[in-house]
Amino acid sequence: MEKFGALPRPVGTLRHGRSSIRTILPIAVALACFLFLVYGFAFGQGIKFWEAYSRARLSPQAAAAVSRCRSIQAKPAPPLDFAKRSQSDRFAPGTKPILLKNAKIWTGEKNGTEVVHADILLDKGLIKGIGQTNLAKILKSYKDDIEVIDVKNAWVTPGIVDLHSHLGDASSPELDGASGDDNSLHGPILPWLRALDGLNTHDDSYRLSIAGGVTTALILPGSANAIAYVMHIVIAGGQGFTIKLRTTAERSPTSMLLEPPYQINNSFPDPDLPLRWRQMKHACGENPSRVYGNTRMDTIWAFREAYNKARQLKNSQDVYCSKVNAGKYEEIATTPFPEDLQWESLVDVLRGRVKVQVHCYEAVDLDDIVRLSNEFEFPIAAFHHAHEAYLVPNVLKQAYDHPPAVAMFATNARYKREAYRGSEFAPRILAENGLKVVMKSDHPVLDSRYLLFEAQQAYVYGLPDNLALAAVTSTPAEIMGMSHRVGYVKEGWDADLVIWDSHPLSLGATPVQVFIDGISQLSSPHVTRKPDVFQRTPKVPNFDKEAKAAIKYEGLPPLEPKKAKADVVIFANVANVYQRVYDDIKEVFSADEKQELGTVVVENGKLTCSGSSLACLSSSLLERAEVIDLRGGSITPGLTTFGSNLGLQEIDGEPSTGDGLVFDPLTHKVPSILGGDATLIQAIDGLQFGGRDALLAYRAGVVSAITAPRGRGFYAGLSTSFSTGALNKLEEGAIIQDVNALHVSVRHFGTSPSVSTQIGALRTLLLDPPKGSAGKWFHDVAEGKVTLVVDADSADIIATLILLKREVEDKTGNTILLTITGALEAHLLAKELAEAKVGIIQVPSRPFPTVWDRRRILPGHPLSEESSIQVLLKYNVTVGIGIEESWSARNTGFDIGWLAIDAGGSITKAQAIALGSTNVEKLLGGKVETSEAHELVATEGGDLFDLGSRVRAVISPRRGLVDLL
Repeated sequence: MEKFGALPRPVGTLRHGRSSIRTILPIAVALACFLFLVYGFAFGQGIKFWEAYSRARLSPQAAAAVSRCRSIQAKPAPPLDFAKRSQSDRFAPGTKPILLKNAKIWTGEKNGTEVVHADILLDKGLIKGIGQTNLAKILKSYKDDIEVIDVKNAWVTPGIVDLHSHLGDASSPELDGASGDDNSLHGPILPWLRALDGLNTHDDSYRLSIAGGVTTALILPGSANAIAYVMHIVIAGGQGFTIKLRTTAERSPTSMLLEPPYQINNSFPDPDLPLRWRQMKHACGENPSRVYGNTRMDTIWAFREAYNKARQLKNSQDVYCSKVNAGKYEEIATTPFPEDLQWESLVDVLRGRVKVQVHCYEAVDLDDIVRLSNEFEFPIAAFHHAHEAYLVPNVLKQAYDHPPAVAMFATNARYKREAYRGSEFAPRILAENGLKVVMKSDHPVLDSRYLLFEAQQAYVYGLPDNLALAAVTSTPAEIMGMSHRVGYVKEGWDADLVIWDSHPLSLGATPVQVFIDGISQLSSPHVTRKPDVFQRTPKVPNFDKEAKAAIKYEGLPPLEPKKAKADVVIFANVANVYQRVYDDIKEVFSADEKQELGTVVVENGKLTCSGSSLACLSSSLLERAEVIDLRGGSITPGLTTFGSNLGLQEIDGEPSTGDGLVFDPLTHKVPSILGGDATLIQAIDGLQFGGRDALLAYRAGVVSAITAPRGRGFYAGLSTSFSTGALNKLEEGAIIQDVNALHVSVRHFGTSPSVSTQIGALRTLLLDPPKGSAGKWFHDVAEGKVTLVVDADSADIIATLILLKREVEDKTGNTILLTITGALEAHLLAKELAEAKVGIIQVPSRPFPTVWDRRRILPGHPLSEESSIQVLLKYNVTVGIGIEESWSARNTGFDIGWLAIDAGGSITKAQAIALGSTNVEKLLGGKVETSEAHELVATEGGDLFDLGSRVRAVISPRRGLVDLL
């Protein structure tokens, strides 16, 4: 092998005399060296000097023209020496180096399959090294000025990257004066607007999202406009920006930006600086249409018209620069460079210098935008939401230049018509078709603190584990053009890391510590290391059949349960059985490690035996039975959901699919035909059955729902409970209880009616009931015969309700049955609630400060030692959980499992089941029935809270049958 620098022997050397060679050779070598240096200089740093020298000889106008024309040819890329940087541009002076010892690192490399056991050195805002370190040598080299953290084989991943967020632009808590800077209503095509200009640094969400491991987020405009420059707007709604979530010393929005485009400080980029990616949001479909009254045809024409303007401007610039590049300065002497500040960002799209993020749902919209991209020749970075993308993967592959990624929710669907065909199997189907998958939050639509939960759900429904983790780290980093510095654990990358208390794909995985730019973000985090079972990649069910059905039926596969053919159903290999004992949950069978798995016999929908095979089985029974192997699964009471429109509205965004809103006598006069202001509406009259969210909930073990009439003010009405698996109201067992409880709300609805007015009205209704149906029911509440359910969050309002309860009880001598729902600040009054015997249904189970009344939440690990539910249970308050939107009813098992896991053993499985079943029913006026009357759920491969389990059957004593799922 030749040594570096050795020259190969020349071929065909001319013959010269020895003396001639000795004379010519030194001169030739010197000349070659000189030419080599000149060449290297000219094509290295020297090219800038030469161009500057050339421009100096031009007129100022010509020099400016040369500079502008150079700038439009640049392509976004990090500097050539970026990987060799010794310090991050975001390094905060004074930050101590950190050595993470003994880490189990998911690096993001090798398509997300690489896991290494090593140490990680963080310094100057960068990952300085990954490997096995000599601690003594490290300490000596840093003169002991380094923090050493032994993570004890904990999982370490890159910081979570959110490709679609409205953090800071749609701020929390929501306030009229500062929360809604994510949309502009001044037109459908607004590519010149910048989300940065509305970025609120006081959003309560930053610290919460960091506590979930989120370190980087792309802040996009909303979707009211067709074009938005990424940072919040849509059709051509505006420009968006990538931020790091940590608080900076400067405390400004600009200081949060990660590689901001140079245009934010200038009208055009410096040709001598490496170009940075810009971000822009487009939107199509319902969102821009509902605001501006456009049809889809209007929207796409608006796109084409805007892009045509941009193309004309680009062509004018190209013609101008062709003359400049040819040195025809006299021809442009009196002509300025063609530009228009409003359209320059869209011209950059056509030059391939913008990451275009497109809000689209349905196949028609996806197809429209793909055709648009080919007509005007611009690449699409990603389609967002894209609930029908899995049905048309080949359409996406036809997009200009390359197939876009798809950024989506896991199970959040059916909230409007465009999302109705959404499928939990979409991530796996898209990945199987070779498309890049990103899970996103659309914060605050979903709290980005739990963005990892989206990846976990995608994994449960078939997205491979490596791609599921990549979907919230390396893939979004790549799609936003930042994969050269975030999204991976690699030497030279930004020191954005998360240490987890368990495998990142395990339910309830929580950060132990989060680093952004090498700075720890959690002060005194409250965490405990979870058992070894949580440190391994979770097992998940096989949903191959269901994924195929999702495609076959174009997103609407049949969900109706099938009844068991035999009167006797035997469940084999059962690990444990939980049953209701009146209003409590008890474990009645458990197979320990030394004991064989059990058998459960169900006859005509009733559980008749649970225990060993020897005790429960006979040959005659086996002959007429249908046998189902639960493979270590479980039998548990079915769950109950409350808080959403389930049963009263099929699609939340489509009024025509629902029961509608009740009249509120505090704000509207109730028609006399109803009986006037003293009328109460019953939810049972508006019930709808066979809805997709209801049937999906049933298939997930949520067998019943309690719903109240929907209102936007003080009055709601009388709730009812029904079976989520029933297909019509006349079916046996469809209605569980005609009337459950009486519901009102006491909240800050705005200027009117005031909270004091609402409390005053409630006092009058309880102590001096009017004539009519309302009077009858409020009289029964005052008599202690009917439960009063008040929707409220504020601790101040809750305290007032406790005082009102005392007042009514003192005057009537009766004990009032009072339940407060919502109740996100109830933990502040846990002792007082227990003393007053007031129950709580917390909605949602994982709190978020959506509005002012919810700002004092107790966030739980890692930000607080206890969750709000733990505090309430500690004071013996009866607690249940609820949901806000119908689509999430199916996840109730995960919700209560998460609470139990997060509580670290202080909540038993029986208590957790009660949180989502008996407690909910009891607090909402449910009648206590014998255990034989309640439905049970059979799960295969684990219990109802296990990511690896799936529901196989619902056992219904009430209907005398077993539904197979």
